[in-house]
Amino acid sequence: MNFKKIVSTDNASSTFLIRLMVGAVFLSEGIQKFLFPDKLGSGRFEKIGLPDPEFLGPFVGMFEVFCGAFILIGLATRLTSIPLIVIMLVAIATTKGKVLANDGFWEMMHGSRTDWAMLLGSIFLLIKGGGRWSIDGTLS
Repeated sequence: MNFKKIVSTDNASSTFLIRLMVGAVFLSEGIQKFLFPDKLGSGRFEKIGLPDPEFLGPFVGMFEVFCGAFILIGLATRLTSIPLIVIMLVAIATTKGKVLANDGFWEMMHGSRTDWAMLLGSIFLLIKGGGRWSIDGTLS
């Protein structure tokens, strides 16, 4: 993939709102994985049964911080949305399946509303790019 394709975007100014939502949430969540590791980082990953939580917590947190920041400024938006999509798919698969099995469909839907918003917002940015008010827009 060449640089031009990575930064290509449409000229929509409304894309900024999706970038603001996705970028701010991931940046905040990534920082919190380092500030509160027992509750939101490695401790949470251990609680839900993910392998090697002491590595995985900071690893995921790092991706959330860097990708969230890049999405906020609109730099390599398409590329940086890919790890965030993977993070959200894993989050949904590892946490919401148990809720569905134990508490039913509606409880799972209620508990996963932020997950779905982040997943779909990230997919939107993969498809559309950073939009008019982004570094990608300036570079393309």
